[in-house]
Amino acid sequence: MECLAIGSLPYDNPQKALTIVQKYFNKIPFWPQLAKVSKNEDMSFQFLEGMPSFFIPQEGEFCFDTENEAFFDDIEQFLSDYEAIIYNKDYDLLQKFAISENFSSTFKGFLQLIKSNNCKFAKGQITGPFTLATTLCDTKGRCAVYDETLRELIVKILSLKALWQVIEIKKTGALPIIFIDEPVLTQLGASSYLTVSHKEASSMIKEISDVIKDNGGMSGVHCCGKCDWTVPISSGIDIISLDAYAYAQNLSIFYESIKTFLEKGGKIAWGIVPTKDVSALENADLEQLVVNFKKAVNYLTKKGINEKLIMDNSLVTPTCGAGSLSDELAEKAMRLTFELKERYNDN
Repeated sequence: MECLAIGSLPYDNPQKALTIVQKYFNKIPFWPQLAKVSKNEDMSFQFLEGMPSFFIPQEGEFCFDTENEAFFDDIEQFLSDYEAIIYNKDYDLLQKFAISENFSSTFKGFLQLIKSNNCKFAKGQITGPFTLATTLCDTKGRCAVYDETLRELIVKILSLKALWQVIEIKKTGALPIIFIDEPVLTQLGASSYLTVSHKEASSMIKEISDVIKDNGGMSGVHCCGKCDWTVPISSGIDIISLDAYAYAQNLSIFYESIKTFLEKGGKIAWGIVPTKDVSALENADLEQLVVNFKKAVNYLTKKGINEKLIMDNSLVTPTCGAGSLSDELAEKAMRLTFELKERYNDN
């Protein structure tokens, strides 16, 4: 069994963050996001760099300037670039959509860490398309998820951000694992997004996942709440990542899909170390987490899924990002994740 982490850390020093990654995740290092270094590293902003020129700031937020005369020209140019990159493999042009140091203080150090440890795997991430499309709007305040053109642009810019990470990680010799972070999937079907179908949400994820996998990477979806897991599973992703500390029983509702997913080689990343509940993390210890993990797995075995099948395809993670925690608690979460992995590998 191996361990992963979701991405965000609370540190304002990039080297400290990379030291934590090296210390606890040297087998599958993750790219740390440090919003305390720059707002540009917040998940709502980090992947907006390189969005076509009609993407402008408004009252401290970002929106699509659909009333700008250059709007459709910008779309045409962007789609032309996208096709050249995806279909003609023009990776020189892909650099136009690279994640610069202004939007990640740690990516170069992350790549160096992968090389120095001769890692077989390494994990990057992007904001999920459904989550980003429900966050952004046009100049009239209309949510982007309801506009087919804006939704397509979001999916495609995120596809390029994921592809760029895949290419850069592969240069180190590691196999890239790219997580698609979709916290808003918990709201799919709620009144706010009633007109967005499960099929549409799955299709948005699938387009990005296909780009990742077609270029030699693995794809995962992280959702830290109650989620209809048939949505990401039907998109063809390789890993589902959940908050198993609070919502393990929710996963078992979809046991038939989970069983098929595992039988086809899919993996479950069990977020068993609490990061959203500060009190729970303060009081957490390894023995308690072992008990909680067994309980989480048992929800599936009680539904008839073979325990060996589950364990052979399991990873352990924190429940979510650690960016809002204190430095000390963030490290505790990382350490407990590592120790839980080691406990199972020793047995």
